[in-house]
Amino acid sequence: MIVVAGEALIDLVPSSQGPSLDGQLPALLPRRGGGPYNTAVALGRLGSPTAFCSRVSTDSFGEALLNGLRGGGVDTSLVQRGAEPTALAVADISPDGSAGYGFYADGTADRLFDLPPELPAAVRALSLGTCSLVLEPGASAYESLLRREAARGVFTALDPNVRPGLIPDPDAYRARFRSWLPHVALLKLSEEDALWLAGRDTTADGGPDSGTGGGAAGAGTGGDPGAGGGGRAAVLAAAREWLAAGPAAIVLTHGGAGLTVLTRDGRELTVPGERVTVVDTIGAGDTVNAALLHRLDAHDALSYAALAALGDKDWEDILRFAARAAAITCSRAGAEPPYATELAA
Repeated sequence: MIVVAGEALIDLVPSSQGPSLDGQLPALLPRRGGGPYNTAVALGRLGSPTAFCSRVSTDSFGEALLNGLRGGGVDTSLVQRGAEPTALAVADISPDGSAGYGFYADGTADRLFDLPPELPAAVRALSLGTCSLVLEPGASAYESLLRREAARGVFTALDPNVRPGLIPDPDAYRARFRSWLPHVALLKLSEEDALWLAGRDTTADGGPDSGTGGGAAGAGTGGDPGAGGGGRAAVLAAAREWLAAGPAAIVLTHGGAGLTVLTRDGRELTVPGERVTVVDTIGAGDTVNAALLHRLDAHDALSYAALAALGDKDWEDILRFAARAAAITCSRAGAEPPYATELAA
């Protein structure tokens, strides 16, 4: 079983109908979301035995989130419940389909996550990331879960999925990120996030709206425009440093340009993206997380040693599978990852 731990929230996504002539704004449509939540649903749709570990509100949005998990075949027995409201993320869709978010996360249920007892013996992998590793007090509990389960030999995967508007002290977060690396087997992140974590992108290091109070907490970016020239070199240099700190492999996403894997033994392999008409990119990175874990399992590589031993042909198969899955997600509105049958076609 693969356990995905982290936040579940509601995305408020603008309808496809633009503002009316009288200035009325488009309706905001509620959609189930949150990076870890999307990853769990995507894994369930691919057919991987999956459980979700989080704290979910007892409000109507929380019930809808649980129903979405159950509908995807995801085990919810590790979900904690609370009366606090569900967190909201207001999406801003750019003309190219990339998404930015403003978060309403103060006093929400997911922030009060408690460290659960030792995970069941059947658990082979643990995936974490996004807001859940930023917003306290839950962030410390998720961090403790990562460290404890890694020490027990559970395969661990991390997608930071950086939301700069939620991070009041970027340098402190970067240091905390580096402290996680000895406990991570697979690190997956976008080029954009890698630049930010390397300290090369200072344009999103907070600002007047970087708090998490009653209003929108700033914007994080769901698009992945890629880094050019010196940016790409900085990403690769940072990734090599991070590999030396612990992970067996790092997967970098480049938006429509595809994915790259870097391994501790110095290999680098890139596959192109799949051509698709992009509706939006919501959930694309989360789909990549799920597809990587699902395909790694098919290669019997959900262990640190097995991951390190994968050959180039194995990685090419895994990355191409992830690229296909993400392309399908981008071809439809919202975080709607593919089912296994769609990838088998």
